[in-house]
Amino acid sequence: MGCISCAIPLFLRPTIIRSPPLKLSFYTFRRRTFSPAAAYCALPSSEREEIRSPELVARQYADLNLSDKFCEEVGHVRIRQHVNPLRSTLMIPVEPPDWNAVYEDATLPLMVDIGSGSGRFLLWLAKNNPASRNYLGLEIRPKLVTRAEHWVNELALKNIHFIFANATVSFEQLVSTYPGPLILVSILCPDPHFKKKHHKRRVVQKPLVESIVRGLVPGGQIFVQSDIADVALDMRDYFDAESEKLVHIDTVDPNMVCDNEGWLINNPMGIRTEREIHAESEGSRMFRRMYQKQQ
Repeated sequence: MGCISCAIPLFLRPTIIRSPPLKLSFYTFRRRTFSPAAAYCALPSSEREEIRSPELVARQYADLNLSDKFCEEVGHVRIRQHVNPLRSTLMIPVEPPDWNAVYEDATLPLMVDIGSGSGRFLLWLAKNNPASRNYLGLEIRPKLVTRAEHWVNELALKNIHFIFANATVSFEQLVSTYPGPLILVSILCPDPHFKKKHHKRRVVQKPLVESIVRGLVPGGQIFVQSDIADVALDMRDYFDAESEKLVHIDTVDPNMVCDNEGWLINNPMGIRTEREIHAESEGSRMFRRMYQKQQ
């Protein structure tokens, strides 16, 4: 059989037009000595878009100096965004550590960050509050915990510890054995598990909320936030349901200003989380609530 293309007259054959190679350009960024926020706003809009994620995070946490500190057994960490907390291997409560071994003073007030991610947010708080509070990060992705603990050792901090744990089943067992008072719990931008059938995987569920409320000392606080409205509303509904034991912070502290929908306008923690930086640099809104346990 002859070639089909040979049977087609030349004037009927398609003409292939080859485009010139696509030229890509990459921006090079200079370190600036002034504040990250000021530097970001001063940049041209095109350059500002290019640095919105990793560079902004690096500038926010520059004083931790963590960029080159990776432990050999972990190496480069690829973050698995979605983990099923209902997996059988993750439904086993973890044993509490020897608190006197992980903290220099295990009687200090404790802050627990549920879903601590990379740990930078909590490390920054621990470094800036070395003698007034202990910090505990609970994270369901083990490689992140290993790296965070490596950073703790590199920074020689004695008031922070990270545990590989599913907070849904381990929170109460852990905090009930801590010698000091639990004064603050944060749940910041948790996994949204968008599909309705997966909402049961969301970390904020009634049993965890009840455990948090029981564990907090009177006057203790809960800070939650998300850039996903549906997730924020879900968390809000669970904690609002504890109105006999919790009040929203603006009712006891007039300096904590809310918008007309009841969301905190400003982050009260003194530093933004990595997800918060990413979201706000892309124009997303953060939905925040802070609760206080009644006396």
